[in-house]
Amino acid sequence: MYNIANELLMTEKAYVSRLNLLDNVFCANLMEEAMKGTFPADVVRNIFSNISSIHVFHAQFLLPDLEKRMSEWSSCPRIGDILLKLTPFLKMYAEYVKNFDNAMELLKLWTEKSPLFKAIIQDIQSQEVCASLTLQHHMLEPVQRVPRYEMLLKDYLKKLPQDASDRHDAEKSLEIIAMAATHSNSAIRKTENLKKLLEIHEMLGGEGDIVNASNEFIKEGSILKLAARNTSAMERYLFLFNNVLLYCVPKFSLVGQKYTVRTRIGIDGLKVVETSNEDYPHTFQVSGKERSLELQGMTACSCVWQAFQETIAIFHQKNETFKTASKEVDVELGKRAPRWIRDNEVTMCMKCREPFNALTRRRHHCRACGYVVCWKCSDYKAALEYDNNKVNKVCKDCYSILSGQLDSDERAKKKGILEIEAAQFSGNSIVCGFLQYSEKTKPWQKMWCVIPQTEALVLYLYGAPQDVKAQSTIPLLGYAVEDGPRSADVPHSFRLTQSKSVHSFYAESEELKQRWLRVIRVAVIGEVPEAPPCTEEQGVSALC
Repeated sequence: MYNIANELLMTEKAYVSRLNLLDNVFCANLMEEAMKGTFPADVVRNIFSNISSIHVFHAQFLLPDLEKRMSEWSSCPRIGDILLKLTPFLKMYAEYVKNFDNAMELLKLWTEKSPLFKAIIQDIQSQEVCASLTLQHHMLEPVQRVPRYEMLLKDYLKKLPQDASDRHDAEKSLEIIAMAATHSNSAIRKTENLKKLLEIHEMLGGEGDIVNASNEFIKEGSILKLAARNTSAMERYLFLFNNVLLYCVPKFSLVGQKYTVRTRIGIDGLKVVETSNEDYPHTFQVSGKERSLELQGMTACSCVWQAFQETIAIFHQKNETFKTASKEVDVELGKRAPRWIRDNEVTMCMKCREPFNALTRRRHHCRACGYVVCWKCSDYKAALEYDNNKVNKVCKDCYSILSGQLDSDERAKKKGILEIEAAQFSGNSIVCGFLQYSEKTKPWQKMWCVIPQTEALVLYLYGAPQDVKAQSTIPLLGYAVEDGPRSADVPHSFRLTQSKSVHSFYAESEELKQRWLRVIRVAVIGEVPEAPPCTEEQGVSALC
């Protein structure tokens, strides 16, 4: 038991060190540069999500308690009580795991888009503390940590006598940790895939968009390519993914890049046919839109053949499933008049998410879905059945559906952590309503604030109640709540502070402020708050 408890402590120390690297080195350095206006600060916040809250929990709560317990093990040989007290905080990992794909996409985008952003990351990665690992590798650690607790606790319970005083607490802790681990299980599978994508990315010398949340590695291996004009066979290497086949040439190098991509062949339209060649057994032809190749397996190619066939089948199955789902969702479009979203309920185009202004990006309504969109996104026309098939102005998405020109890639695009509609959260929230908001010394801004039931430890900030994208989020766990007045404070104000982050708010009344604080004070300590009762005077428009 002691050895397992000590292993928990040792791995916790190493983990806190990695969290410190993410929070106080990578995130802090990028945020410092972002505050100079070099790139958006929200990009940094959305990449690192609630890593600061996770770091605070482990560094200030779990690790100190474990260190104290191990120092007094001879008189108190147990860890179940500590874990039972603190494991409810592990629910904060759901937010980090949910945002992980979006974080990887943002990291890739801004590494390519901003040379300074890339230089800061590369400079930190070159330091000894990073152990020659990339930022992406370090960001995988929190996703994998909760299942690690589950495994160690299971081993601990195997060694623990049935009548031990710690058994009840340890078993209850395991139940809670196992529930938290379910949030990470699918993400763990993704992270293993992502690790492989990172390795391939390095082997290909930084090739294009390999490290992408939508990419799934299937198979790799050496193969021979038969020349079309003679009888020679050349050594090549294949990387098969769920959506593309990379046909590569080996690059003889001891370090760094090992292969050069010669051709990318999309799985869409790919065909694999066995061929007969007297001089070369086990041959087959790979034919795609981009190129056709005659290949020979090093041995009997049944496993290679099967991998190709299964990948192609799954690709087409998903495509058909998406088309069927799209038809079901869109069957009523244009057949009945939509509810029009009011102009004052949005601050940005509900399609391209660009902010409205009075001159170059004015508000227009799509007559098919009722969304408020900009002129660029409403520059389409289609006949609408509910209006006696008259031609009406519609948005791009509705035009694509009504005309049958469905863009599956655009429609299937996954929403990032900020790209959830305010109305979707507000209708299922613990608390929502307008508050005035200021970050540090910035001017006050009226924001639609939401703490959703599905993410009770996160405060979402929208420009208006129907906006399709939040302007920012605040992971509440670990923040300190300051309610005391300052000399420069406006009435009914309060602040959320953590390290160098200061978020200031003020409400229309003292009663409204206290209702928000009752929810926030529970969320910052990692517990799920209950919705406060809403009085007739306040109404749902002021506070939901």
